[in-house]
Amino acid sequence: MRPPRRRPPWWPEGEAWPPERRPPRHGGPGGPGGPAWGIGWGAGHQGVAFAVGMVIRAIGLLLLSIALVTLLGYVGAAIVGIATAPVGAVLVGLAGIVVLVVAVRLAWRAFRRAGRPLERLVAAAGRVEAGDYTVRVPEDGSPDLRSLARAFNQMSQKLEVGDATRRSFLADVSHELRTPITVIRGQVEAIGDGIYPADEDHLRPILAQTALLERLVDDLRTVSLAESGALEVRRTPVDLAALTREVAAGFAARAAAADVRLELITDPDQPPITADPALLGRVLTNLLSNGLRHTPAGGAVTVQTTGANGGIAEAQQLTVTDTGPGIPDELRPRVFERFVRGPGSDGSGLGLAIARDLMTAQGGTIRAEAPATGGTRIVVEIPTAKAG
Repeated sequence: MRPPRRRPPWWPEGEAWPPERRPPRHGGPGGPGGPAWGIGWGAGHQGVAFAVGMVIRAIGLLLLSIALVTLLGYVGAAIVGIATAPVGAVLVGLAGIVVLVVAVRLAWRAFRRAGRPLERLVAAAGRVEAGDYTVRVPEDGSPDLRSLARAFNQMSQKLEVGDATRRSFLADVSHELRTPITVIRGQVEAIGDGIYPADEDHLRPILAQTALLERLVDDLRTVSLAESGALEVRRTPVDLAALTREVAAGFAARAAAADVRLELITDPDQPPITADPALLGRVLTNLLSNGLRHTPAGGAVTVQTTGANGGIAEAQQLTVTDTGPGIPDELRPRVFERFVRGPGSDGSGLGLAIARDLMTAQGGTIRAEAPATGGTRIVVEIPTAKAG
C-alpha cells in the first residue's frame, strides 16, 4: 500500500507529508510482506528492544525469586538442625535473605511500574476499538513506553480528525442530495396525483434536478479518488492555448445567452506544458462555469494564458477573470474547501475544491485573487514540459 499523493485534510498540521519512509526489512514494515509506509524499521526496532527489556526484567525477577527460596531453605534447614553450617554462614545467609527480599520487592515494583502504562494502553486500545477516538494516555514510564504512548496518542488524534472529517462530509453530502431529491419527488407526486399534467413544462424540472444529481455524484467520485490518491493522471505535452480555445468555444453559446462577453487572450508561441489534458480541461470548465454563473448581464469573463512571469518560464499561468460581485474577503481563504459557497450561490460548492485537487494531482497550483477593478480572478499555474 502506498500513501496518497496529496496530503489528506485530516493529517495534523505541522507534520511532514508523505510520512518518512524508513529502511525496509524482510517480512516487516517497508519490506516484502509488510506495509510500505507508516510504522517503519525504526519503530519496529524500538518494539523489539522494549520486548527484550521486558523479558530480561521478568527473567531477572524469576532468578531472584529462585535464589531467595533456595537461600531460605538452606538457612531454615541449618537453624532446625537438618543441615550443618557454621554460625557465620548462617548469619551471612540471613543477611542475604534480607538483601534478596529487598531486591525482589524492588524488582517487583519496577516490573509493576513498567506494566501499568501497558495496562493503560490496553484499556485505551479497547476504547478506540469501541469507537472512542478522543482517548489519550499519559506519556510516562521508560523511554520505550513513552515512545509507544506518544505514537498511540498521535494515532488516536488522526483517527479523531478523520472521523470528524468523515461525519462532516457525510452531513454535507446529505444536505446537497436532499434538495434535488425533494424537487423530483414533489414534481412526480404532483403529476401522479393529477395536480400537474405530464407535459414538458412540468417534466423539465425533473430532468434538470436529475442532471444536477448526476453532476454531484460525478463530483463526489472525483473528490474521493483525489483524496485516496487513486486519481489517474496521464501526463502528456499539452498546447495550453489550443486547449483553452477548445474549452472556451463550448461556452460561447451560454455566454451569448447570458449577455456576457467571453474574451480569450492566448499566445500561440508558448511552449507546451506537462499535464493531463482531460483533467486540465475539467479545471477550466469549472472555472468558466463559475465565472459565467456569477457575472451579471453586460459583464465579461476573460480567459488568458501567459508565462508565470508574463513570458516563457518553467511554469505557465491560466487565469479566468470575471466582473461579478467578487468573493467576500472572509470567504476567500476557504473558497477551495468542499461545500464552501458564497452568498446567493446555487452551485454545489465542489467546483473549486475539485479544481484544486486536479491541479495538485498534476503538480500545479491554484489560487483566488481580488482584482482592483472588482470581480474575481482565479490563477492556475502549470509546469512547463521539460526539454528532452
